Parts: sequence; structure tokens; C-alpha cells
Amino acid sequence: MEATQQRIRWFVPGDINGFFGLMVDNVAMLAFLAAILLGCGFPAEVVFGKMFPGTALGVLFGDLVYSWMAWRLAKRTGRANVTSMPLGLDTPSTIGLALAVLVPVFNLESSRMLSEAAVMGVPLSMADVAAPAAEMAWYVGMAIMVCIGLFKVLFAYLGPWLQKLIPGAALLGSLAGIGFALLGFLPLVDIFGLPIVGALSLGLILYAVIARIKLPFNIPGVLMAVIAGSALYYLLAPSGLLGVQYSAPLAELHLGLPVPTLDFARGMEMALNFLPVAIPFALLTSIGGINVTESARAAGDDFKTRTVLLVDAASALIAGVCGGVVQTTPYIGQPAYKAMGSRIGYTLLVGVFVGLGGMLGYVSFIVELIPKAVLAPILVFVALEIISQAFRVGGSRYAPAVAFACFPTISNMLTIKLNSPDFASSAQAALAHLPGKALPEMLVVLSLGNGFIITAMLWGAAVIKLIDRKLHQAAAYFVTLSVLSFFGLIHSVNTNGSMYLPWTLSSPLYQIPYQFSAAYLVLAMVIFGLSYTKQSREAFPEHGH
Repeated sequence: MEATQQRIRWFVPGDINGFFGLMVDNVAMLAFLAAILLGCGFPAEVVFGKMFPGTALGVLFGDLVYSWMAWRLAKRTGRANVTSMPLGLDTPSTIGLALAVLVPVFNLESSRMLSEAAVMGVPLSMADVAAPAAEMAWYVGMAIMVCIGLFKVLFAYLGPWLQKLIPGAALLGSLAGIGFALLGFLPLVDIFGLPIVGALSLGLILYAVIARIKLPFNIPGVLMAVIAGSALYYLLAPSGLLGVQYSAPLAELHLGLPVPTLDFARGMEMALNFLPVAIPFALLTSIGGINVTESARAAGDDFKTRTVLLVDAASALIAGVCGGVVQTTPYIGQPAYKAMGSRIGYTLLVGVFVGLGGMLGYVSFIVELIPKAVLAPILVFVALEIISQAFRVGGSRYAPAVAFACFPTISNMLTIKLNSPDFASSAQAALAHLPGKALPEMLVVLSLGNGFIITAMLWGAAVIKLIDRKLHQAAAYFVTLSVLSFFGLIHSVNTNGSMYLPWTLSSPLYQIPYQFSAAYLVLAMVIFGLSYTKQSREAFPEHGH
């Protein structure tokens, strides 16, 4: 027994990969929240000093408990390869509650105070009422979190029954749809928004994590992708070679402590009006908790569904009482973190990092420092692992059901990204805003879709050659993609998908073919260079990770 316990370690090298993958997602959510609120007029001291600390504390609590649960499971089963359930800030509700609850409350309170001041003949400006209006929104946000936490506690006792009622293939199919559309496609827009930088990071993820070819000196693939992509960005962006506007990140730290308070009671009355908006988000994360528990079970880690849900509920309650305004959720992709080699320590590291980051204020600076195009490939890997597992577990018999379950999520993705009466016109109109920090999203979506059949075949062929260790052939496919994208046979910038000679395009339209073509060439050169490493000749590990 003692020998078995000695093999169960809190930290292994693979936890570094898992740490970066999970940390990036959490930090990005905090940055997105800050961008929305600050852009709508919230004072920084309210967002960073009051909302962030409690929100981050919820992540700290949940990840610490999930790490402890994984250690207990490993000790009970005698298996050293148990991987913790990942927990973090829920993406839909982070953005949804900010836009549908916090901002409306802020606007209502601002308008009320300005109207009352006008009646009384007191001259007030928006700047004068921003702080008290933001504090009221904070009270309502805390109250919403408390309500969500209580709802999740109730749902935790219904979860196992619902899990038995819904077939596993259907549960995994719903996750596959999220993988296809939200974790897979949407990050591609960020990757090709800075194509040279994004393609390099994506290529290193495909090389080291998907094809499982070891990098020289056994450098973790995710870490290398972040370092190499960021270095290339800061090397090229200041000179304008990436075709986008460069602005150096600001090193600003905002301190705050998550102190328990009953201030949420001050916002409870108004919060009840927003429960029809908030409870569906809570329901989605609770059902998601069932899904991810099923996903972890399929990967070999049998966590108890009710315990997973109750820990998530407690995280929401703790966050709400201590000033948090965003709910946590068990993340999809536990098998992906297992494939990275992550075990117990990665969630422990993320919990501490995000928890302290919310209190010390360094998280938003980190997200500004690392371009989205560098972070997005990590989500693409998680998406690929989720999709693959859904089809593996379902088997050929249930493959149509898994595929059918993907369609609604793809529809949701299209609603999010293409919410315009005339997408093509919107994409072309986006050119008027160049240069920006990345190529316009709508134009990137349009370009990625043009010639998609040829693109899909060549992308798939390149990855197959990487897995088969035929790196020269993989590099040749990327060179082919470079040539085809240069002339618009794929990734055409024209709304009708037609070909062109790129030097005849008007400025700044020509940026797309030159940037995309250069991106594929950079990737081809990296793969070609790596083909001469000793590790690239090792066989693909058919079993194990």
C-alpha cells in the first residue's frame, strides 16, 4: 500500500501544460469581463477592487477542492494517472450576465440618479454617478450569484437522476457540438486574426500535443507555443509587419481582498427581476457539470456527479458572499488535460494563480501581454480532444446521434458571430477599420469559409502526415496552402470567393492574402526544421499518453 501511495504525486511535468491551458481560459474570462464593464463606464476601482477578488476566490475554492477530490480518488483506486476535474469561470454567463444584468443595472441607476438630480436642480454628470451606479450593479451581481449558488445546490440532488435518463452518447454529443463550434471554430477567428503568429502557435500545438512529437529538450508543447508565438508577435508587430496596430501593454495592478459581506442583500430585490435571465445560465452550467462528469468517467476517472455539482454550487455561493459577480463551472475537456499529461497539480496551481491574480490585479495585464492568437490554439486542442472522445465512446453505432447533437451548437455559433442582416457586406465594411489589433473578425470568418472544402482536405492531410511522422510531406501541404491562399483559391477576401492577383487588390484588402500566405510559409518552415530533430522520428504512441 505504501508503494502505491508513493507513486501518487501532487505534481507531474504534464501539470505545466494543464496549468497554461486552464489558466489561460480563466484569465481571459476575467479580461473579457473587465473589457465589457470598463467599456460601459464602470470605474476601474469597482471592477478590479470589488468584483474581481470575490470572483477569483470562487475559482480558488473550486479548484482546490477538485484537486483534493482527485487525490482521494487516486489514493482509493491506487491509480497514479487520475486527472482533476477542471473548474473555472463560465464563458456564456461571464459575458451574458455582464451584458444582461450588470450593465442594465448600471444604466438604470445612472439614469435614475441623473433624473433626480435634474429635478432638484443639481448639476451632475455621468462621471459623478458612475461610482454609486456601479456599486449598485455590484450588489445585484452578488445577489445573483447567491441565488445561482442556492439553485445549484438544489439541482445537485436532481443531477444523478437526469444523468441516468439521458444516454451517454447524447451527453458527449452535446459537448462535441461545443467543441466544434465554440471551442474549435471561434478560436480559429482569433488565430487567423493574426495569422503569422496564430499559425505558428497552432502548428506547435498540432506538432507537440496532437501528433505527440516531443520537442527538443522535452519542452512542454503548450508552453513552447505561448513563448514562441508571443516572441514572434513582439518581434514583428512594432514594425507593422503583421499588418495590425501595435500598442504596448500597460503594467497596472489593482489590489483588493475578497471580504465576506452581507451587501448582496442590498441588491436582492432588484436581482429577483433578473432571475429569469440568470437561472437559465445556472441550469446550463449544472447540466454541463453532468456532461463533464460523464466525460471524465469515459476517460477513466469516476468522480461522483453530486459532489462535483455541490462543489461548483459552493464556489458560486462563496464568490457571491465575497463580492464575486461571475459563476464558476466544471470545465469540459477533462480528457484533454489527461491527454496533456496533467494529473492533480494543474488545478491546484490554477486556483492559486487565479485567486491571487484577482486580489493582486495581475491577470488583466497578462492577457494584454499574450495575444489572443497565441492563446486560442490551446482551446482548439481541447476542442479536438472533446470531439474525438465523443465519437470514440459513442462508437460507429451512435455516430449519427453524436453528429446530430452538434447542429444546435453550430447554429448558436452562427448567431453569435454572424448576427448581421448582410454578413458579406459587414465583412467588407470591416476593412474601413484597419489597422486594428487584429484583422477584422467578420473578414477573417468570411475568408476562412471561402474554399472551405479544399482547406479542410489540406488541413486534414497535413495533420495525418504529422501523426504518421512524415513531416516533409506535412510541410509540403502547408506550402500548398500558402500558394492557394495567396491567389484566393482558398481564403479569398472577395465576398463571392473569387480568385485574384493579390497585388491588384485595393488597400488594405491585400493584407489578407499576404498575411495568410506568410502564415502558412512560417508554419511549413517550422515543421520542416523540426523534421531534423531526433524526437520527430519516434513512433506515434498508439496507447497511453
